[in-house]
Amino acid sequence: MRILSGVQPTGSIHIGNYLGATKQWIELQKNNECVFFIADLHSLTTPHNSADLQKNILEVAVAHLAAGIDPQKSVFFIQSKIKEHTELCWLLNTVCPIGDLQRMTQYKEKARQFKKDINAGLLNYPILQAADILLYKTEAVPVGKDQVQHIELARTIAKKFNQKFGKVFTEPKAMLSKFGAKIMALDNPKKKMSKSLDPKGCIFLFDEPEEIKKKIMSAVTDMGKEIKYNPAKKPGVSNLLTIYSLFSEKPIKEIEYSFKGKGYAQFKNLLAELLINSLEPFRRKRKELLARDIYIHETLKLGAKRAQIIAESVMLEVRQKMGLI
Repeated sequence: MRILSGVQPTGSIHIGNYLGATKQWIELQKNNECVFFIADLHSLTTPHNSADLQKNILEVAVAHLAAGIDPQKSVFFIQSKIKEHTELCWLLNTVCPIGDLQRMTQYKEKARQFKKDINAGLLNYPILQAADILLYKTEAVPVGKDQVQHIELARTIAKKFNQKFGKVFTEPKAMLSKFGAKIMALDNPKKKMSKSLDPKGCIFLFDEPEEIKKKIMSAVTDMGKEIKYNPAKKPGVSNLLTIYSLFSEKPIKEIEYSFKGKGYAQFKNLLAELLINSLEPFRRKRKELLARDIYIHETLKLGAKRAQIIAESVMLEVRQKMGLI
């Protein structure tokens, strides 16, 4: 099965990003044809420092290679290096109803967040995302719950194009993690973990052991002492249990039982220890990769060449169907 996913170059990756996306990528590449890219074009829709963009792209590339993306098994590249992404985006603009864009939940949220910078790119973001997906005839897209609406739009656009011009695109499906797709902030367990809100609420993939310990020990918990999974009544503890379960690969019930009669401090201490040990290989691999700058750039260049072959073939079909050839 061909699978595609992208990540924006917005700096450091936290465990919410890893558990919600990167960890899935690593598993999926074992038995599927995977296309993974750094979505630098998408990152331009919200305020950013252009001077830092290339540094952030490199940092995200290193992070994903350190976490386990294998460039021998997966196509891994930078979005803007493949001009067909933007070409197809423009052509799909002529197919997508504007009302569908205005209904996008993420657009409404971003528009509220960036009131002084509501640009057309923010509105058209889902069309570029649809172009990313459809360009590679993607069958499945691993996403968080907040992106499912965008995948449905990509399906709608594919269907409309195929009906109007003839069959070209595969209608993609959202591949949602059954558990732990949404990790909440340590300092506010009612909000999604996000470095743009407060870095103290995030554990980054390459945090040093003392920083991990400090953040976990100061994480918000709930009234009472029982270590029980109940997101409605105990969101703080439930979030920590989710993190513990995903990194230990143990079911929640088993973890609850092992901490029966024990307090939050003991639970947090062991969770911090688990995270420190689990993230140590990533920290070590990152240090190795940062010393191999040429290897990183060559890896991304080779990935772009592989992506280009697919993209050119599909765009030839699109142009022919639309009468551009």
